[in-house]
Amino acid sequence: GHMNKAEQPAIKQYELPKSVVNGEQREERVKMSKIRQVIAARLKASQNTAAILTTFNEIDMKNVMDLRAKYKDAFEKKYGIKLGFMSFFIKAAVQALKEIAEINAEISGDEIIYKHYYDVGVAVGTDKGLVVPVIRGADQMSFAEIELTLVALGKKAREGKLQVSEMEGATFTISNGGVY
Repeated sequence: GHMNKAEQPAIKQYELPKSVVNGEQREERVKMSKIRQVIAARLKASQNTAAILTTFNEIDMKNVMDLRAKYKDAFEKKYGIKLGFMSFFIKAAVQALKEIAEINAEISGDEIIYKHYYDVGVAVGTDKGLVVPVIRGADQMSFAEIELTLVALGKKAREGKLQVSEMEGATFTISNGGVY
């Protein structure tokens, strides 16, 4: 149904997160129990002293690939941009963050801060190294808005024109899978 809408999406302006948006509480602070504080401290100590492990999971991308193949020409014609895989990854990540709130949270002192906004960092490779611009309000964006924002941020990154404010405040980060 989204493909049949007539308007061309505009790239959203990037803003640092505000404490309240649309009257909704964007963050919720919950005091941790003593046991939770000890667990958090020990996990952080382990992270600082142990070797980091990377886990690989395989998934069946057939449905996404079929959907992309079916709509890619119409999508590109309508929005002037290709329908990539990253917008699917971002949509899936946001859905998971909504379902498992602890993943979209952080520990500050003796509190857990649950974030009720979804600002997703996406790794972008440049000649000078990896940078991670942030797509703000990813949960409110269409596939086209995500794709347009990715292209705009990627271009700024490669040109060395990203501002620090465009690379901070992500609540979750997705690595760039590149050609994989």
